[in-house]
Amino acid sequence: MIIGIDDTDSKNGMCTTYLCAVLLDELQAYGTITGLPLLMRLNPTIPYKTRGNASIAININTDQPQKVIDHVISRIESLAQMNSETTNPGVVFVPDNDQKRTRSALYEYFRLAVTDVLSIDSAKKMVFDLDLPSKSFKNGRGLIGALAACGALLNSNWDHTYEYIAYRKQNVWGTLRLIDKTSIHKADMETYPHTWDTVDRANDLVVCVPHSPDPVLFGIRGRSVEDVTHAAGLIESEPIEYSVVYKTNQGTDMHLIHVINISDIKEMHSYIIEGTVSRTPVTIRGGHVIFSIYDVKGDEIDCAAYEPTKDFRILVRKLIVGDRIVVYGSVSTNTLNIEKIQIKYLAAKTETQNPVCPLCKKRMKSAGSGQGYRCKKCRTTADSTVSIKVDRGFNIGLYEVPPSARRHLAKPLVRVDMQDCDIFSSR
Repeated sequence: MIIGIDDTDSKNGMCTTYLCAVLLDELQAYGTITGLPLLMRLNPTIPYKTRGNASIAININTDQPQKVIDHVISRIESLAQMNSETTNPGVVFVPDNDQKRTRSALYEYFRLAVTDVLSIDSAKKMVFDLDLPSKSFKNGRGLIGALAACGALLNSNWDHTYEYIAYRKQNVWGTLRLIDKTSIHKADMETYPHTWDTVDRANDLVVCVPHSPDPVLFGIRGRSVEDVTHAAGLIESEPIEYSVVYKTNQGTDMHLIHVINISDIKEMHSYIIEGTVSRTPVTIRGGHVIFSIYDVKGDEIDCAAYEPTKDFRILVRKLIVGDRIVVYGSVSTNTLNIEKIQIKYLAAKTETQNPVCPLCKKRMKSAGSGQGYRCKKCRTTADSTVSIKVDRGFNIGLYEVPPSARRHLAKPLVRVDMQDCDIFSSR
Protein backbone atom coordinates (compact mmCIF):
# COMPACT_ATOMS: atom_id res chain seq x y z
CA MET A 1 0.00 0.00 0.00
CA ILE A 2 1.20 3.49 -0.87
CA ILE A 3 0.46 6.30 1.59
CA GLY A 4 0.59 9.94 0.49
CA ILE A 5 0.31 12.81 3.00
CA ASP A 6 0.46 16.59 2.77
CA ASP A 7 -0.23 19.84 4.65
CA THR A 8 0.13 18.85 8.29
CA ASP A 9 2.56 21.65 9.21
CA SER A 10 2.19 25.38 9.69
CA LYS A 11 4.44 28.41 9.70
CA ASN A 12 4.53 28.13 13.49
CA GLY A 13 5.75 24.56 13.71
CA MET A 14 5.50 20.86 12.87
CA CYS A 15 6.72 19.36 9.62
CA THR A 16 5.07 16.81 7.34
CA THR A 17 8.38 14.96 7.07
CA TYR A 18 8.43 14.56 10.86
CA LEU A 19 5.06 12.82 10.66
CA CYS A 20 6.65 10.59 8.02
CA ALA A 21 9.52 9.75 10.37
CA VAL A 22 7.08 8.82 13.13
CA LEU A 23 5.05 6.63 10.79
CA LEU A 24 8.14 4.88 9.40
CA ASP A 25 8.88 3.79 12.95
CA GLU A 26 5.37 2.94 14.10
CA LEU A 27 4.01 1.27 10.95
CA GLN A 28 6.56 -1.50 11.26
CA ALA A 29 4.10 -3.05 13.72
CA TYR A 30 1.75 -3.67 10.77
CA GLY A 31 4.13 -4.63 7.98
CA THR A 32 7.39 -3.90 6.17
CA ILE A 33 8.39 -0.51 4.76
CA THR A 34 9.80 -0.98 1.25
CA GLY A 35 12.17 1.40 -0.45
CA LEU A 36 12.92 4.94 0.65
CA PRO A 37 10.15 7.37 1.59
CA LEU A 38 9.62 10.23 -0.84
CA LEU A 39 9.91 13.95 -0.11
CA MET A 40 8.27 15.74 -3.02
CA ARG A 41 8.45 19.50 -3.54
CA LEU A 42 5.49 20.91 -5.44
CA ASN A 43 4.95 24.20 -7.31
CA PRO A 44 6.98 26.74 -5.27
CA THR A 45 4.79 29.72 -6.26
CA ILE A 46 1.56 28.46 -4.67
CA PRO A 47 0.39 31.12 -2.18
CA TYR A 48 -1.40 28.60 0.05
CA LYS A 49 1.78 26.73 0.99
CA THR A 50 3.01 26.79 4.58
CA ARG A 51 6.78 26.68 4.08
CA GLY A 52 8.44 24.42 1.51
CA ASN A 53 5.32 23.03 -0.16
CA ALA A 54 6.39 19.43 0.42
CA SER A 55 4.42 16.19 0.51
CA ILE A 56 5.56 12.69 1.47
CA ALA A 57 4.87 9.12 0.38
CA ILE A 58 5.56 5.77 2.03
CA ASN A 59 5.28 2.26 0.60
CA ILE A 60 4.37 -0.56 3.00
CA ASN A 61 3.76 -4.26 2.51
CA THR A 62 1.02 -5.23 4.94
CA ASP A 63 -1.70 -7.78 5.49
CA GLN A 64 -3.47 -5.36 7.84
CA PRO A 65 -4.40 -2.45 5.51
CA GLN A 66 -7.28 -1.15 7.61
CA LYS A 67 -5.10 -0.98 10.71
CA VAL A 68 -2.51 0.95 8.71
CA ILE A 69 -5.18 3.38 7.49
CA ASP A 70 -6.60 3.86 10.98
CA HIS A 71 -3.14 4.43 12.50
CA VAL A 72 -2.09 6.97 9.87
CA ILE A 73 -5.30 8.97 10.26
CA SER A 74 -4.94 8.88 14.04
CA ARG A 75 -1.38 10.21 13.81
CA ILE A 76 -2.41 13.03 11.49
CA GLU A 77 -5.13 14.02 13.95
CA SER A 78 -2.67 14.06 16.86
CA LEU A 79 0.32 15.77 15.19
CA ALA A 80 -1.04 18.11 12.49
CA GLN A 81 -1.29 21.82 13.32
CA MET A 82 -5.08 21.84 13.02
CA ASN A 83 -5.39 25.18 14.85
CA SER A 84 -3.63 26.94 11.98
CA GLU A 85 -5.96 28.40 9.36
CA THR A 86 -3.54 27.40 6.58
CA THR A 87 -3.16 23.77 7.69
CA ASN A 88 -5.55 21.52 5.76
CA PRO A 89 -4.22 17.95 5.82
CA GLY A 90 -4.98 15.25 3.32
CA VAL A 91 -4.00 11.58 3.08
CA VAL A 92 -4.49 9.14 0.20
CA PHE A 93 -3.98 5.36 0.21
CA VAL A 94 -3.29 3.34 -2.94
CA PRO A 95 -3.75 -0.39 -2.24
CA ASP A 96 -1.55 -2.81 -4.14
CA ASN A 97 -4.34 -4.03 -6.42
CA ASP A 98 -5.09 -0.44 -7.51
CA GLN A 99 -1.53 0.62 -8.33
CA LYS A 100 -1.34 -0.56 -11.93
CA ARG A 101 -4.78 0.88 -12.67
CA THR A 102 -3.99 4.34 -11.24
CA ARG A 103 -0.30 4.72 -12.16
CA SER A 104 -0.71 6.81 -15.30
CA ALA A 105 -3.35 9.19 -13.93
CA LEU A 106 -1.50 9.74 -10.65
CA TYR A 107 1.83 10.39 -12.37
CA GLU A 108 0.25 13.04 -14.58
CA TYR A 109 -1.27 14.60 -11.47
CA PHE A 110 2.17 14.63 -9.82
CA ARG A 111 3.70 16.36 -12.84
CA LEU A 112 1.00 19.03 -12.83
CA ALA A 113 1.31 19.56 -9.07
CA VAL A 114 4.97 20.50 -9.58
CA THR A 115 4.51 22.79 -12.58
CA ASP A 116 0.90 24.00 -12.54
CA VAL A 117 -1.81 25.30 -10.21
CA LEU A 118 -4.35 22.68 -9.12
CA SER A 119 -7.60 23.12 -7.24
CA ILE A 120 -8.94 21.29 -4.20
CA ASP A 121 -11.92 20.25 -6.33
CA SER A 122 -9.56 18.61 -8.85
CA ALA A 123 -8.02 16.56 -6.07
CA LYS A 124 -11.38 15.49 -4.66
CA LYS A 125 -12.54 14.52 -8.15
CA MET A 126 -9.36 12.50 -8.72
CA VAL A 127 -9.87 10.62 -5.45
CA PHE A 128 -13.51 9.93 -6.40
CA ASP A 129 -12.77 8.91 -10.00
CA LEU A 130 -9.99 6.53 -8.95
CA ASP A 131 -12.00 5.27 -5.98
CA LEU A 132 -9.09 5.54 -3.55
CA PRO A 133 -9.30 5.40 0.25
CA SER A 134 -8.59 8.88 1.58
CA LYS A 135 -9.23 11.33 4.37
CA SER A 136 -9.28 15.12 4.21
CA PHE A 137 -9.34 17.58 7.08
CA LYS A 138 -10.87 21.06 6.99
CA ASN A 139 -10.87 22.20 3.34
CA GLY A 140 -8.74 19.21 2.26
CA ARG A 141 -6.08 21.08 0.30
CA GLY A 142 -3.55 18.47 1.40
CA LEU A 143 -5.18 15.94 -0.95
CA ILE A 144 -3.37 17.67 -3.83
CA GLY A 145 0.10 16.93 -2.48
CA ALA A 146 -0.93 13.52 -1.17
CA LEU A 147 -2.07 12.41 -4.64
CA ALA A 148 1.06 13.89 -6.22
CA ALA A 149 3.36 12.01 -3.84
CA CYS A 150 1.54 8.75 -4.58
CA GLY A 151 1.99 9.39 -8.30
CA ALA A 152 5.72 9.97 -7.84
CA LEU A 153 6.16 6.75 -5.86
CA LEU A 154 4.31 4.74 -8.49
CA ASN A 155 6.72 5.98 -11.17
CA SER A 156 10.52 5.92 -10.86
CA ASN A 157 11.41 7.63 -14.15
CA TRP A 158 12.15 11.12 -12.81
CA ASP A 159 15.34 12.93 -11.87
CA HIS A 160 16.03 12.72 -8.15
CA THR A 161 18.43 13.52 -5.32
CA TYR A 162 18.51 12.54 -1.66
CA GLU A 163 18.15 14.32 1.67
CA TYR A 164 19.12 13.12 5.13
CA ILE A 165 16.96 14.83 7.75
CA ALA A 166 17.65 14.67 11.49
CA TYR A 167 14.81 15.49 13.89
CA ARG A 168 14.90 17.01 17.36
CA LYS A 169 13.39 15.50 20.48
CA GLN A 170 9.95 16.96 21.16
CA ASN A 171 10.88 18.48 24.52
CA VAL A 172 13.28 20.95 22.84
CA TRP A 173 11.11 22.06 19.90
CA GLY A 174 11.08 25.82 19.64
CA THR A 175 14.36 26.26 21.56
CA LEU A 176 17.79 27.19 20.21
CA ARG A 177 19.29 24.34 18.20
CA LEU A 178 22.52 23.01 19.70
CA ILE A 179 24.74 22.14 16.79
CA ASP A 180 28.47 22.58 16.23
CA LYS A 181 28.96 24.88 13.24
CA THR A 182 32.59 23.83 12.87
CA SER A 183 31.46 20.26 12.26
CA ILE A 184 28.97 21.46 9.64
CA HIS A 185 31.77 23.23 7.77
CA LYS A 186 33.89 20.10 8.06
CA ALA A 187 31.08 17.98 6.62
CA ASP A 188 30.68 20.42 3.75
CA MET A 189 34.41 20.54 2.98
CA GLU A 190 34.71 16.75 3.03
CA THR A 191 31.66 15.89 0.91
CA TYR A 192 31.10 18.78 -1.55
CA PRO A 193 30.26 18.56 -4.47
CA HIS A 194 28.62 15.20 -3.71
CA THR A 195 26.53 17.16 -1.20
CA TRP A 196 25.42 20.76 -1.56
CA ASP A 197 23.54 23.59 0.14
CA THR A 198 25.06 22.67 3.49
CA VAL A 199 27.00 25.93 3.79
CA ASP A 200 26.91 29.19 1.83
CA ARG A 201 30.63 29.91 1.90
CA ALA A 202 30.47 33.19 0.01
CA ASN A 203 28.14 34.68 2.62
CA ASP A 204 29.46 32.64 5.59
CA LEU A 205 26.04 31.17 6.34
CA VAL A 206 24.97 27.71 7.49
CA VAL A 207 22.16 26.65 5.15
CA CYS A 208 21.31 23.14 6.33
CA VAL A 209 19.92 24.21 9.73
CA PRO A 210 16.42 25.77 9.70
CA HIS A 211 15.41 28.77 11.81
CA SER A 212 11.70 28.00 12.23
CA PRO A 213 10.37 26.26 15.38
CA ASP A 214 9.80 22.93 13.62
CA PRO A 215 11.20 19.49 14.53
CA VAL A 216 14.00 19.47 11.92
CA LEU A 217 17.51 19.75 13.34
CA PHE A 218 19.37 19.74 10.03
CA GLY A 219 19.08 18.41 6.49
CA ILE A 220 21.87 17.29 4.14
CA ARG A 221 21.21 17.16 0.39
CA GLY A 222 23.27 15.14 -2.03
CA ARG A 223 23.72 12.72 -4.91
CA SER A 224 23.42 9.42 -3.06
CA VAL A 225 22.28 7.81 0.17
CA GLU A 226 25.92 7.16 1.04
CA ASP A 227 26.98 10.78 0.47
CA VAL A 228 24.28 12.36 2.63
CA THR A 229 24.66 9.74 5.35
CA HIS A 230 28.44 10.26 5.47
CA ALA A 231 28.08 14.04 5.71
CA ALA A 232 25.44 13.79 8.43
CA GLY A 233 27.70 11.50 10.44
CA LEU A 234 30.31 14.27 10.65
CA ILE A 235 27.94 16.75 12.31
CA GLU A 236 28.03 17.11 16.09
CA SER A 237 24.73 18.14 17.65
CA GLU A 238 22.15 17.74 20.37
CA PRO A 239 20.51 14.27 20.67
CA ILE A 240 18.43 13.19 17.67
CA GLU A 241 14.99 11.57 17.94
CA TYR A 242 14.70 10.27 14.36
CA SER A 243 16.76 10.40 11.19
CA VAL A 244 15.46 9.58 7.71
CA VAL A 245 16.95 9.54 4.21
CA TYR A 246 14.44 10.60 1.57
CA LYS A 247 14.42 10.22 -2.18
CA THR A 248 13.36 13.63 -3.49
CA ASN A 249 12.88 15.86 -6.51
CA GLN A 250 14.81 18.66 -4.81
CA GLY A 251 17.59 20.15 -6.91
CA THR A 252 16.14 18.95 -10.22
CA ASP A 253 14.54 22.03 -11.87
CA MET A 254 11.42 19.89 -12.27
CA HIS A 255 9.26 22.98 -11.75
CA LEU A 256 10.62 24.81 -14.80
CA ILE A 257 8.77 25.00 -18.13
CA HIS A 258 10.65 25.84 -21.35
CA VAL A 259 8.92 28.59 -23.33
CA ILE A 260 9.92 30.73 -26.33
CA ASN A 261 7.33 33.47 -26.07
CA ILE A 262 6.77 35.74 -23.09
CA SER A 263 3.08 35.79 -24.01
CA ASP A 264 2.92 32.13 -22.93
CA ILE A 265 4.04 32.97 -19.39
CA LYS A 266 1.45 32.74 -16.61
CA GLU A 267 1.43 33.83 -12.99
CA MET A 268 2.42 31.25 -10.35
CA HIS A 269 4.41 29.16 -12.83
CA SER A 270 8.17 28.74 -13.35
CA TYR A 271 10.06 29.07 -16.62
CA ILE A 272 13.22 28.94 -18.68
CA ILE A 273 13.14 31.64 -21.37
CA GLU A 274 15.72 33.29 -23.61
CA GLY A 275 15.60 37.01 -24.25
CA THR A 276 17.54 40.20 -24.86
CA VAL A 277 18.06 42.82 -22.16
CA SER A 278 15.81 45.76 -23.03
CA ARG A 279 16.10 47.89 -19.89
CA THR A 280 19.24 48.56 -17.86
CA PRO A 281 19.17 47.04 -14.37
CA VAL A 282 18.17 49.41 -11.59
CA THR A 283 18.37 48.92 -7.83
CA ILE A 284 15.13 49.72 -6.06
CA ARG A 285 14.20 50.15 -2.42
CA GLY A 286 15.11 47.08 -0.41
CA GLY A 287 18.18 46.33 -2.53
CA HIS A 288 16.31 44.41 -5.23
CA VAL A 289 17.65 44.68 -8.80
CA ILE A 290 15.13 44.88 -11.65
CA PHE A 291 15.65 44.81 -15.43
CA SER A 292 13.64 43.76 -18.49
CA ILE A 293 14.10 41.38 -21.39
CA TYR A 294 12.25 41.03 -24.70
CA ASP A 295 11.63 37.87 -26.71
CA VAL A 296 11.58 37.04 -30.44
CA LYS A 297 8.20 38.77 -30.79
CA GLY A 298 9.27 41.90 -28.94
CA ASP A 299 7.18 41.20 -25.84
CA GLU A 300 8.78 42.20 -22.53
CA ILE A 301 8.87 40.95 -18.95
CA ASP A 302 10.58 42.28 -15.83
CA CYS A 303 13.21 40.09 -14.17
CA ALA A 304 14.38 40.47 -10.58
CA ALA A 305 17.37 39.52 -8.46
CA TYR A 306 16.00 40.09 -4.98
CA GLU A 307 18.07 41.20 -1.98
CA PRO A 308 18.52 37.68 -0.51
CA THR A 309 20.53 36.71 -3.61
CA LYS A 310 23.33 38.92 -2.25
CA ASP A 311 26.41 39.09 -4.54
CA PHE A 312 24.49 37.52 -7.43
CA ARG A 313 23.09 41.04 -7.85
CA ILE A 314 26.58 42.31 -8.73
CA LEU A 315 26.47 40.21 -11.89
CA VAL A 316 22.93 41.33 -12.71
CA ARG A 317 23.87 45.02 -12.31
CA LYS A 318 26.55 44.55 -15.00
CA LEU A 319 24.00 43.61 -17.67
CA ILE A 320 23.40 46.17 -20.41
CA VAL A 321 20.86 46.61 -23.16
CA GLY A 322 21.59 44.14 -25.96
CA ASP A 323 22.93 41.30 -23.82
CA ARG A 324 21.45 37.94 -24.77
CA ILE A 325 20.53 35.80 -21.76
CA VAL A 326 18.49 32.82 -20.60
CA VAL A 327 16.67 33.28 -17.29
CA TYR A 328 15.39 30.52 -14.99
CA GLY A 329 12.80 31.29 -12.34
CA SER A 330 9.26 31.70 -11.08
CA VAL A 331 6.76 34.38 -12.08
CA SER A 332 4.78 36.41 -9.58
CA THR A 333 3.15 39.83 -10.09
CA ASN A 334 4.40 39.82 -13.70
CA THR A 335 8.04 39.58 -12.59
CA LEU A 336 10.38 36.61 -13.04
CA ASN A 337 12.32 35.84 -9.85
CA ILE A 338 15.73 34.69 -11.14
CA GLU A 339 17.14 31.39 -9.85
CA LYS A 340 19.84 30.99 -12.51
CA ILE A 341 20.98 33.05 -15.49
CA GLN A 342 22.90 31.99 -18.57
CA ILE A 343 24.84 34.70 -20.39
CA LYS A 344 24.87 33.79 -24.09
CA TYR A 345 26.07 37.02 -25.75
CA LEU A 346 27.61 40.18 -24.34
CA ALA A 347 26.88 43.43 -26.13
CA ALA A 348 29.89 45.68 -26.74
CA LYS A 349 30.36 48.39 -24.14
CA THR A 350 32.55 51.38 -24.93
CA GLU A 351 33.74 54.47 -23.17
CA THR A 352 35.29 57.69 -24.47
CA GLN A 353 38.92 58.42 -23.57
CA ASN A 354 41.58 60.90 -24.51
CA PRO A 355 43.75 59.65 -27.39
CA VAL A 356 47.14 58.02 -26.73
CA CYS A 357 50.32 59.67 -27.95
CA PRO A 358 51.82 57.38 -30.63
CA LEU A 359 55.36 58.16 -29.42
CA CYS A 360 55.36 58.01 -25.60
CA LYS A 361 52.14 55.99 -25.28
CA LYS A 362 50.72 58.35 -22.64
CA ARG A 363 47.30 59.93 -22.87
CA MET A 364 47.12 63.37 -24.43
CA LYS A 365 45.65 66.38 -22.65
CA SER A 366 42.94 68.71 -23.94
CA ALA A 367 44.38 71.62 -25.88
CA GLY A 368 41.37 73.74 -25.01
CA SER A 369 37.74 73.97 -26.02
CA GLY A 370 37.39 72.93 -29.65
CA GLN A 371 41.17 72.68 -30.13
CA GLY A 372 41.62 68.93 -29.94
CA TYR A 373 44.28 67.12 -27.88
CA ARG A 374 48.06 67.27 -27.64
CA CYS A 375 51.05 65.69 -25.94
CA LYS A 376 53.20 68.47 -24.50
CA LYS A 377 56.26 66.23 -24.36
CA CYS A 378 56.20 64.90 -27.92
CA ARG A 379 54.21 67.76 -29.49
CA THR A 380 51.87 65.30 -31.18
CA THR A 381 48.20 66.20 -31.66
CA ALA A 382 44.82 64.57 -32.26
CA ASP A 383 41.49 66.01 -33.27
CA SER A 384 39.12 64.06 -31.01
CA THR A 385 38.61 61.48 -28.28
CA VAL A 386 38.60 57.76 -29.07
CA SER A 387 36.11 55.01 -28.17
CA ILE A 388 37.58 52.13 -26.20
CA LYS A 389 35.93 48.73 -25.74
CA VAL A 390 35.46 48.09 -22.04
CA ASP A 391 35.97 44.73 -20.35
CA ARG A 392 32.52 43.75 -19.03
CA GLY A 393 33.99 42.14 -15.93
CA PHE A 394 32.31 38.74 -16.41
CA ASN A 395 32.13 35.99 -19.01
CA ILE A 396 29.62 34.10 -21.07
CA GLY A 397 28.39 31.20 -18.95
CA LEU A 398 25.84 29.94 -16.43
CA TYR A 399 25.49 31.61 -13.02
CA GLU A 400 23.37 30.78 -9.96
CA VAL A 401 22.08 32.47 -6.82
CA PRO A 402 23.91 31.53 -3.58
CA PRO A 403 22.84 28.45 -1.58
CA SER A 404 21.17 30.62 1.08
CA ALA A 405 18.78 31.99 -1.58
CA ARG A 406 18.21 28.78 -3.53
CA ARG A 407 14.75 27.25 -3.75
CA HIS A 408 14.31 23.58 -2.92
CA LEU A 409 13.57 22.59 -6.52
CA ALA A 410 16.26 24.71 -8.19
CA LYS A 411 19.07 22.61 -9.64
CA PRO A 412 22.47 23.65 -8.25
CA LEU A 413 25.21 24.06 -10.82
CA VAL A 414 27.15 21.12 -9.34
CA ARG A 415 24.37 18.98 -10.87
CA VAL A 416 24.32 20.75 -14.24
CA ASP A 417 26.13 19.12 -17.16
CA MET A 418 26.38 21.65 -19.98
CA GLN A 419 28.80 21.40 -22.88
CA ASP A 420 30.37 24.55 -24.34
CA CYS A 421 29.21 26.61 -21.39
CA ASP A 422 31.30 27.77 -18.44
CA ILE A 423 29.60 27.26 -15.09
CA PHE A 424 30.07 29.76 -12.29
CA SER A 425 28.95 28.46 -8.89
CA SER A 426 28.15 31.09 -6.26
CA ARG A 427 29.75 28.94 -3.60
